[in-house]
Amino acid sequence: MVAAIIIPLVIVSIIGITGYAIYRFVIYDFLCNKTVNETLRKYNIKKTQSQIIKEYHQNKGETISEKEVFHLQKHYRQHEPEQFLAMYDAVRKNQQTDDNS
Repeated sequence: MVAAIIIPLVIVSIIGITGYAIYRFVIYDFLCNKTVNETLRKYNIKKTQSQIIKEYHQNKGETISEKEVFHLQKHYRQHEPEQFLAMYDAVRKNQQTDDNS
């Protein structure tokens, strides 16, 4: 009798946890990536997210590995998407300053 209640409850729990995990780690990141790319396209920025991060850190004089770029890209994409525009502006201002010198 108890098995008739526990088995469906376990099955529904597993399906719910699996669905949440798929949403959180796949779908949410996909939607965030799509939104950031649309924003970059809206402002006519032809650089990728990783290029912006690399150039920003190069301008600051820091070396950054591909793995760190990947982690920063995912963090900014999901938690601080406006940082891509801020970093792009900083890179652009630095290039304009170098051109004027």
